[in-house]
Amino acid sequence: MSLEPNDLSAIIKAQIKHFNEDISKQEIGRVITVGDGIALVSGLSNVEYGELVKFESGVIGMALNLEEDLVGIVVMGDDRNIVENSTVYRTKQVISTPVGNHLSGRVLDALANPIDGKGPIQYEYTRPIFKIAPGVMTRKEVNQPLETGILAIDAMIPIGKGQRELIIGDRQTGKTAIAIDAILNQKGRNVYCIYVAVGQKNSTIAQIVDQLAKHDALKYTTIISASASDSAPLQYIAPYTGITIAEEWMARGKDVLIIYDDLSKHAVAYRTLSLLLRRPPGREAYPGDVFYIHSQLLERAARVNSDYGGGSITALPIIETQAEDIAAYIPTNVISITDGQIFTKEALFNSGQRPAIDIGYSVSRVGSAAQTKLTKKVVSSLKLELAQYNEMLAFAQFGSDLDQATRTVLDHGAKVYELLKQPQYSPYSSIEQIIILFCTKYRLINVIPKEQILKYKTDILNYFRTNPNAINTLRAVSEANDWTNELVEKLYNEIISFNELFVKTIPLYNKDLYQPVPELPWKVCKK
Repeated sequence: MSLEPNDLSAIIKAQIKHFNEDISKQEIGRVITVGDGIALVSGLSNVEYGELVKFESGVIGMALNLEEDLVGIVVMGDDRNIVENSTVYRTKQVISTPVGNHLSGRVLDALANPIDGKGPIQYEYTRPIFKIAPGVMTRKEVNQPLETGILAIDAMIPIGKGQRELIIGDRQTGKTAIAIDAILNQKGRNVYCIYVAVGQKNSTIAQIVDQLAKHDALKYTTIISASASDSAPLQYIAPYTGITIAEEWMARGKDVLIIYDDLSKHAVAYRTLSLLLRRPPGREAYPGDVFYIHSQLLERAARVNSDYGGGSITALPIIETQAEDIAAYIPTNVISITDGQIFTKEALFNSGQRPAIDIGYSVSRVGSAAQTKLTKKVVSSLKLELAQYNEMLAFAQFGSDLDQATRTVLDHGAKVYELLKQPQYSPYSSIEQIIILFCTKYRLINVIPKEQILKYKTDILNYFRTNPNAINTLRAVSEANDWTNELVEKLYNEIISFNELFVKTIPLYNKDLYQPVPELPWKVCKK
């Protein structure tokens, strides 16, 4: 059967009538130049900031520069197959990430694609990765502790749920070790963990995954990897992917701990993108909006009220300094955004103090509001004692003739620093920390030689796990909301009993060489 001219005309008219706008200048662009992972495209006049576009070669890009005549697009992959005058299509979707419980226990790339060989991920929906942070009226006060299991941090630099606490220091001073220990300590606490690796070596990320799996922590942890071999755009978006996944859990009333390791390399990745897009550089060649990039990210960590889900996101960003220069551009930026910092010092690390936390530089602006009453009272004088010790130590180097009061401060401070030493992958529970800190507050370690302190700490914790009387005392402490004189006396006497057993195991022990244990304050008053 042949078509009549009228029929042919009707078909053409119908096609013209229903012709959509998909091939208009607003929806399709042409590549003008391409190189170094950046494509300048003409057309696409309606494209949105952060919208994904598709190149003719199949590669995905993201619109970052929206100019009058050109659009600057960062290529999320290999740009070698993109040629000038090739076609670029709008997807009408801003860059988004899958969210939901199925992401827990998985290793993902910056676009939330699985890279752990465990198969595809089933997810319910996606969320845009760029979002405005929760407003002031949606937030709740930070007053619940998020325990890291690290004695020095939980005692003197407490972190609360919803806080942003910076971990800062030179390379190889144990910053990542602190973050990983914090993840391990969330086991059984109903806290989701997200570890975002930016610019790390693939071998380092693989070791972290292995350690988390070995300690049974991978099942509640999501790892997002934008390694050093990935392109700058992927390193730039990885932290935003992580916080978007965390926000979904926060909106469902869950608590989340997110680690950014590290934001120094994230800033370098953004600087790379910014300079290639011909944006003007500022201080130290960083673009002026790098502060906004990090504040936009870190302000999304919060504890929200019940109207908005009632969950929390606690952020631990990591910054690497050069020669302990915390006054450099990126460190000062992130310090001013966060609620305190944990400063790791190379000299302490090399001297064997692990974790190598400098108590003088470290601070938590939430402070004791994020501690229980039991912990708050046993650490009330600890930071001051260590500050006195450090000052006395500097003074003692200039003279050998020291009075008894100075020697007492130096002897006690040295023992406290020994108590604060803690091997990696061995977080303490809150009740174990209270026992150790109780020994320092009431000077119960006075009779123990410094070289025996580490053994003393291990043995006393084991004693409270195995001795029936000690277990009963520990149960009474853990069930109490606050200290009473009776409770303090009960724990004091139990530790004295242990000390008597412990000193008998020390070879050539001479009690006259060591400070006696002081009596409890109210007993002295009665006398």
